[in-house]
Amino acid sequence: MDTKTQVVEALAKVLPDIEVIDIEAKIERPKDTTKGDYAFPVFFLAKQLHQAPQQIAQDLLPKIDQKGFEKIEVVGPYLNFFLDKVTVGAGILDEILSDPANYGSSNLGDGGNVSIDMSSPNIAKPMSMGHLRSTVIGNALANILKKVNYNPIKINHLGDWGTQFGKLMTAYKMWGSEEEVTADPINTLQKYYVRFHQEAETNPELDEDARAWFKKLEDGDPEALHLWEWFREESLQLFMKIYDLLDVHFDSFNGEAFYNDKMDEVVELLESKHLLQESKGAEIVDLEKYNLNPALIKKSDGATLYITRDLAAAIYRKRTYDFVQSLYVVGNEQQNHFKQLKAVLKEMDYDWSDSIHHIPFGLITQGGRKLSTRKGHIILLEVVLNDAIDLAKKQIAAKNPTLANADKVAEQVGVGAVVFHDLKNERLNSFDFDLEEVVRFEGETGPYVQYARARSLSILRKAGNPDLSDATKKITDPNAWEVIKALGNYGDIIQKAAKEYEPSVIAKYTLQLAKDFNQYYAHSKILVEDDEKLARLALVKAVSDVLESGLTLLGVQAPDEM
Repeated sequence: MDTKTQVVEALAKVLPDIEVIDIEAKIERPKDTTKGDYAFPVFFLAKQLHQAPQQIAQDLLPKIDQKGFEKIEVVGPYLNFFLDKVTVGAGILDEILSDPANYGSSNLGDGGNVSIDMSSPNIAKPMSMGHLRSTVIGNALANILKKVNYNPIKINHLGDWGTQFGKLMTAYKMWGSEEEVTADPINTLQKYYVRFHQEAETNPELDEDARAWFKKLEDGDPEALHLWEWFREESLQLFMKIYDLLDVHFDSFNGEAFYNDKMDEVVELLESKHLLQESKGAEIVDLEKYNLNPALIKKSDGATLYITRDLAAAIYRKRTYDFVQSLYVVGNEQQNHFKQLKAVLKEMDYDWSDSIHHIPFGLITQGGRKLSTRKGHIILLEVVLNDAIDLAKKQIAAKNPTLANADKVAEQVGVGAVVFHDLKNERLNSFDFDLEEVVRFEGETGPYVQYARARSLSILRKAGNPDLSDATKKITDPNAWEVIKALGNYGDIIQKAAKEYEPSVIAKYTLQLAKDFNQYYAHSKILVEDDEKLARLALVKAVSDVLESGLTLLGVQAPDEM
């Protein structure tokens, strides 16, 4: 049981008319720890009880079971709870060490399927830093949701169809060569794509050529299909290299092309429900009652659009996975698109449209500039990850020149630093990327958390890795309490991250736990021979277990030595 639950349960017994969830929502953590571990304000009861809040608090105090608490005090309109630090602390350490892998788990999801549309790079374009956020946020959410007993299904909805292929084919036929593409596929195709946009600014006929090539592809022209398959295969090979580096895996690579034969059914369903209207030769669904622009389903030339494809994908995923939630980890700029998608599904009488959630996020910038593929201002993700590994390697060589498996640890630290930096930022916030800052071993970084865990394991090795299963876990040292209290809140933190689809909650928690532990380590002699030595080592082991668990949820590896 986490420490907050203990307070909630004590209050629930004396406030039977108030929902447990409402009690939990009102509990606060005092900034000043001399005012207790938790505080409960009673203002909200004043109206129904016709009493002053301070009097209500005074009346409630003697009714509360004080077991598990050092004391409970009334301070103005607050009930302040001081936990029995020694007993509660021992219980928390026991719970962690008895089953570290499952500590913090819960049954919030009851085994329900959650499809997660994430990463989704475009074929024939390199993966840039712009793809990092969707990939690592989606992966972290999958891990967090699994921890609370959902069954995540990670879908890489590849951008493997659309007019960009017409542009690419036009560029390849005009300026390209097979030898050049074979030698360096993605960078060469990217170069063609950028050149197409530059030339099209002064030669609009190129856009017509691109549309013609894409029409050939849609019609199954052998040459167009051959080019498309070639570009797709080359891209996927490079993407997999990057996903392996990030340790991200997918359950499905069904991209846009997969839904080519599934869109006619969508149009037929819309027609059968009398939802399609004609507007300037195009076919739309009117969404005025949702305060949204019309959803354009078919252009005047009969071509379908993104939303038609996404409707087909949503219906296919519901039929295939019977999801309880369907998440789309896609940039903030697509908010309107997903509002339209949900509204059209609602109009089609699909109640499960309420289970669809757009998980938006802000931009990564560099030097304040947005990263753009068309203009060629692109920072390649593979280059950034490799640079981060090199930076980590240099720092490890300086700190620990005799470290075994230094190359492997540098990869874990470098890649982990980039992932952690992304996830410590709240999803909706944009941030500027500076690699030197990201891979530092000090400050609010991934390596700082990894190092705190490696330090905890080093202490246990020095102590001879003792068997702690039957050791007493009672610690009277007041310096230990902040660490133990943080450990006790882990389950609460995971549930908050899951409910808010916010991995930064976990990242910030691991940073704080690492700071609390480092402070404890600085003020307490852990290995001194006395009656509480094994209890202190149990605390160190619990910290290493929870830091590893938190990093794993974020998709960051935790090296044993650094």
